[in-house]
Amino acid sequence: MNNLSATLWSQIRTVQNFPKPGISFYDLTPLFMNSIEALTDALIASIPAEQLEAVDSFIAVEARGFVLATLLAQRTGKALILVRKAGKLPPPVVGVGYSLEYGLDRLEMSAELSSQKVIIVDDVLATGGTLKAVKQLAEKCNHEVLGASIFLDLPDLHGDLGLNIWSSLNNQQQPAQDVA
Repeated sequence: MNNLSATLWSQIRTVQNFPKPGISFYDLTPLFMNSIEALTDALIASIPAEQLEAVDSFIAVEARGFVLATLLAQRTGKALILVRKAGKLPPPVVGVGYSLEYGLDRLEMSAELSSQKVIIVDDVLATGGTLKAVKQLAEKCNHEVLGASIFLDLPDLHGDLGLNIWSSLNNQQQPAQDVA
């Protein structure tokens, strides 16, 4: 493990049985408080340079994906597209329903955006339900999905999702730590 990964892992708190029994929640809040530059550096480093050059916009997935995509957009000078839960964006919108590891949900995106080359940005990749829904949503809106920038990948919980996944960390490389 390199120094950047060690720094990042030292700021992540694992909370067992949250938001429901059997789920381990990775709390990134300490990273936002203490290591924002390292976090941004890790996100940038994980995406191939040619993809960073080609992307027009980062798709920010509510809610922690908003933070991460904003960091990428600000650092690279690229645009930002928001994907929100149902009813949070003004019409017209395009929406998709999906299932996630602990329930059902619906996501929406503005229907008025011109076609762009996009990278989906989210915090944690578990089963892939959210990521697949966002990819479907982006394609319904005629965007070209180059891949997904994921801060923390949990590869044992998902298979091939049909797109490039670039992650800063994965839990298979997690050092031993105290869990809450």
